[in-house]
Amino acid sequence: MLEQRRADLADGIVADLRGIALVGRSGAGKTTAIKELRRRYQSRLLFEGPDGESELVSLKVPSPATMKVVGTDILHALGHKLQQDRSSAVIWNLVKRHCKLRKTLFLHLDEAQDLAQHQTIKERQAIVNTLKSLMENSQWPVGLMLTGMPGLKRIINQDAQLARRIYPIEIERLSQYSSHEEVFSLVSVYCDRARLQMGEDVMSDEFAARLMHAADYEFGLLAQFIVEAQTRVLGQDGINGCLRKEHFAETYRMRTDALPALNPFLADDFHRIDPRQSFNDDEEDDDA
Repeated sequence: MLEQRRADLADGIVADLRGIALVGRSGAGKTTAIKELRRRYQSRLLFEGPDGESELVSLKVPSPATMKVVGTDILHALGHKLQQDRSSAVIWNLVKRHCKLRKTLFLHLDEAQDLAQHQTIKERQAIVNTLKSLMENSQWPVGLMLTGMPGLKRIINQDAQLARRIYPIEIERLSQYSSHEEVFSLVSVYCDRARLQMGEDVMSDEFAARLMHAADYEFGLLAQFIVEAQTRVLGQDGINGCLRKEHFAETYRMRTDALPALNPFLADDFHRIDPRQSFNDDEEDDDA
C-alpha cells in the first residue's frame, strides 16, 4: 500500500485507497503486530514533529465513540486543537484538510470496534460513510488501518463498498487439537534467542496443552508467558539456564495470584480453569 501510494504521488494520481483491518480477541497480539509494523517502516515513513509532515497518525478510539468526539481526537493527533465547539461535519472537514496539510498517508485507529458500540444501524452507517470519505477524498485520500476486537467485523460488513476496500486480517485462536507443533516451535525459537535450554517437561504435548489453555488459546498471551518464564530463568540461572514447567507455573501465579489447584500448569483437571480470572475469588462463599 505504501509503495502504491508513493507511485501515485510521484505521477500526480489521486486514486481511491484500500485499508487494513486487523482483528483479534484480547491477548491475540494486535498491539505488538502494529508496533512491529511501525518499527519496520519507521525509516521509510516521514515524521517531522507535531507541526510538520506526519505520514502515519495513530490513536486509540475514544469513549464514547461519537463521530464528533472521534473526529476531534483525530484532529488533536494531527496537531490541531479546536478553539471552539464545532459541528461533526465541520470537524471532519478539518480532519481531511489537516491530513492533506501534514501529508498523512495512513490513519491508524486502535480499538476500532468501539465505533460500533451502542450504535444503531443508521449511526453505524454514518460512521462507515465517514471512513469511506477519507479513503475517497479527491484532494487527499488517506489509507485506513483499523485494529480491534471481533466486533470490528460488524463495521466492515456494514457496507459492501467499505468491505471491498479493506484487506481483512484475523489473528485466529490457537487450537488445542492442531497447534502443538506451533507451540513447540515458538518455545524453541525463544529459547534459542535467549540462549536457554529446554527442559523435558516443556517438550510434551501435555505441556503445550497446558500453555495454550493458560493463555486462553491467544497467540499474544502465549508469547508473553514464554518471555516472562524465560525472564525468571535468566534472573535465577543466567544464560544457559534451563526453562522448565515450574517457571511457567510461577509466572501464572504471579499474573493471577491463583492457588495451585487453579494453576493450569499444576492442576490435574486444568481444562476446567478459567484463565482470564485473577485472584482466588471466594467472595461468593463469604457472602453465603
